[in-house]
Amino acid sequence: MATKYVSLSNARARATSKKSSPPKASGSKAKGGDDQNEKVVAQNRKARHNYEVLDTLECGIALVGSEVKSLRSGLLSLDEAYGRLDKDEVWLVGCDIPEYGNATHWNHEPRRRRKLLMHRREIRKFASQAYEKNFTLIPLKVYFTRGKAKVLLGLCRGKQLHDKRQSLKKREAQRDIDRALRGR
Repeated sequence: MATKYVSLSNARARATSKKSSPPKASGSKAKGGDDQNEKVVAQNRKARHNYEVLDTLECGIALVGSEVKSLRSGLLSLDEAYGRLDKDEVWLVGCDIPEYGNATHWNHEPRRRRKLLMHRREIRKFASQAYEKNFTLIPLKVYFTRGKAKVLLGLCRGKQLHDKRQSLKKREAQRDIDRALRGR
């Protein structure tokens, strides 16, 4: 009977030690903030030069297994990629994910259309703006967050040549101002 009292006291001691442990931090992040676990696979650097980005939206992407492996290896080209609206769905067209080298004969097609995963209200919002105002959906960045592949999709308007020159002049002027302030 003495062993039963010992086991009860051990159980009480364990229960009180669990209560005194500090609370765990929540794993959620604030909307719009950068996540420390974000691993960028590719960025569309020419998009900010060729287009004026008006709005951005993070959306998921439907991939097959060998495509995920290729993305984790850093194999991706967004140069000619754009978003297309088709029957209340958004598709990523022109994105090149090369075949994964270690995959079997069940490899994926490199330039196939891939479905972008968005809420219906987000699709409607982007669709109305894209059709009415003649905007383009351009993927700006592909990255992994908490193990899921994400695409940062931008609602963009094409820049004319004089707009590109003007933005370059602004950037150079800002760079000169920053250099002058650092030199003080």
